[in-house]
Amino acid sequence: MKLKIWGCRGSIPTPGKDTVRYGGNTPCIELKLDDNNLIILDSGTGIKNLGNYLMRKGESIRAYIMITHPHWDHIQGFPFFKPIFISGNEFTIVGSGARTKTLEQIVADQMDRVYFPVRLSELKASIKFLQVGEEEFKIYDATVQTIYVNHPGFTLGYRITFNNKSIVYISDNEPFDREITPYLFNWEKEVIERFDSVPGDPNQRIFDFVRGADLLIHDTTYTPEEYIEKVGWGHSHYLFTLRVAHEGQVKRLLLFHHDHMHTDNMIDEIFEHCKNEVKKRKYKFNLMVASEGMEIEI
Repeated sequence: MKLKIWGCRGSIPTPGKDTVRYGGNTPCIELKLDDNNLIILDSGTGIKNLGNYLMRKGESIRAYIMITHPHWDHIQGFPFFKPIFISGNEFTIVGSGARTKTLEQIVADQMDRVYFPVRLSELKASIKFLQVGEEEFKIYDATVQTIYVNHPGFTLGYRITFNNKSIVYISDNEPFDREITPYLFNWEKEVIERFDSVPGDPNQRIFDFVRGADLLIHDTTYTPEEYIEKVGWGHSHYLFTLRVAHEGQVKRLLLFHHDHMHTDNMIDEIFEHCKNEVKKRKYKFNLMVASEGMEIEI
């Protein structure tokens, strides 16, 4: 499998001179299976440039677009993805619904004429929807496993396995703390119950899901110092992300979902801190930090 990063920033696009090296587009990853089938992970603003690239190839496009959750930064690029306006292209959108809306309604609402000039029903490409919860299913010849992670709403992590290689994508996830959950009001009860039912450390649920992955892409939004003021916001600090990779015995970790307030230089510093922690704690995985344009072979 080969992947390319088209967006790795969290919360809001951040163009400007201070975000040139790591990029300012919100999450989108192109994943090509070894048989050349295409999976797209999230449709943040990075999907616009991916769409332009695909259009320049001049071929019909068939792909699965796997959405972790419908917060703005993960879906706001979809209406600007050129291939959905072209007849003959085929897309299946995968993701969870909300308590009161289906996945299709969520995407359609984003393109309601109040907010956008073209409605979902007016797109020329074939658009299908596959609404999932925690389950296992097939996409092409790949096996996909899903898990609800610790983030507001029904937010999914994905594990994709093809030809005995696995990639795990967890873009938004917070350390689960039983003492904090009674004060969280935007979380889904069913998700909290799944974590709470785990004996011992409830984060073991995540450790087990990522276990042995060839590549883990994980939320690394905050420094530990910043996290103190952001508990309950649904994101991880880098010490927790490193621990997830260690406990899950993954081969490689990619730091992802950079905070919109972090400049390139700040991300450099975070990466250095992480490398020092890996060395000090004698963690065994290889460490990388996501940047737009990065390509990784699995």
